[in-house]
Amino acid sequence: MRRSVILATVAVLASAGSTVYVAATASAAAACAPAWSASSVYVKDNVASRDGKNFTAKWWTQGEDPLLKSGQWDVWINNGACGGTTNPTNPTSSPTASPTTSPTASPSPTTSPTTPIPVGGLPKHALIGYLHSSFANGSGYLKMADVPAEWDIINLAFGEPTSATSGDIRFSLCPATECPGVETEAQFIAAIKAKRTAGKKVLLSIGGANGQVQLTTTAARDRFVSSVSAIIDRYGLDGVDIDFEGHSLSLNTGDTDFKNPTTPVIVNLISAIRSLKARYGAGFVLTMAPETFFVQLGYQYYGSGPWGGQDPRAGSYLPVIHALRNDITVLHVQDYNSGSIMGLDNQYHSMGGADFHIAMTDMLLAGFPVAGNTANVFPALREDQIAFGAPSSVSAGNGYVAPAGVQQAVNCLVKGSNCGSYAPRSGTNPNFRGLMTWSINWDRFYSWEFKNSHEPFLNALG
Repeated sequence: MRRSVILATVAVLASAGSTVYVAATASAAAACAPAWSASSVYVKDNVASRDGKNFTAKWWTQGEDPLLKSGQWDVWINNGACGGTTNPTNPTSSPTASPTTSPTASPSPTTSPTTPIPVGGLPKHALIGYLHSSFANGSGYLKMADVPAEWDIINLAFGEPTSATSGDIRFSLCPATECPGVETEAQFIAAIKAKRTAGKKVLLSIGGANGQVQLTTTAARDRFVSSVSAIIDRYGLDGVDIDFEGHSLSLNTGDTDFKNPTTPVIVNLISAIRSLKARYGAGFVLTMAPETFFVQLGYQYYGSGPWGGQDPRAGSYLPVIHALRNDITVLHVQDYNSGSIMGLDNQYHSMGGADFHIAMTDMLLAGFPVAGNTANVFPALREDQIAFGAPSSVSAGNGYVAPAGVQQAVNCLVKGSNCGSYAPRSGTNPNFRGLMTWSINWDRFYSWEFKNSHEPFLNALG
């Protein structure tokens, strides 16, 4: 997921995986990033300039000219004209978060009572969305009290660390200087309580595109648990959403068995989530929003594995999902801002239509061998644990699919009907959980197309 700050003269396209700035006038052009180099390695969210334009990488790339590879399905996003002072971005590393304000320190969990999390289920088919609570962008601020009742899970974006390896997660409301109309903290907390009383789930989403979280030590793990608990208690939340992106999760060399991980950032995250679940009990809600690179790509590649020591992040969510499969409430992979991914039919599938949603989701409902090893199979999750993520609008992310296409995918997965050329290996899945979107704010900006189309559709599935 992505957060970004809006500028008065810039049109902003905010998405879960990347933000595209399109200058409204020549004078509003962003500073040019370092010039693209054919020999440099670029990873997701790195920015390079070429012939007076900035380009953002969607995934790992080397030697692919942005001028030639910035189409809808290509590796580069064309951010438009740039000019002025060069931004000294290092092309071999991902950008780190730079919060718009210094977050307010949360109280110690030893001085706050543990939030009583009510035991209660979700509707059979749920509508899940992210609410921009801590930052501003072009979609506008939306008060918690004004979030429509159709949203069953509301993920607060975002809790971010004080540094990538600190484990110290902070969350605060967007300041009024950036978010006109923002509610007070007391109003926000009261609105969360009202949502929970109405049966909705409100979670802290941790990470996002700018919030790199690397629990490299047990001290960072313990600080993660204490700081996240403090936020849950302060705001009265139901649980957490893990939205680790960028370089948060990566597998060390030699860590090749997803069932028995050894990499500290993986092991410590699993331990931290288990500690939170133990603290809050059976009512603790846990969702995850990984990108396809970290999950479905594991069908072909796992870590640096057998493919020449390249990107060690490939499939790196799999050990976390597997270890916590009995604790996960909903896994909703981001089916957007993605490259082409091979499905269980051994064909590559590209985002932007029903086919991609069907093929990617079927992998989780059917299970799949990891890195081509048929002796090392990632087992299927339960139907009720699986949803998929789709952009709410054309401005919310690459890979937008109109409501008819999204519903075609759901009907295929649930009923086995109108599947097109892809035959799901998982068969029919009547308990498929539902749909996630980035974001509630962008949906409001586009007159609630996502909510108005999909909430009644999900209810009618039976």
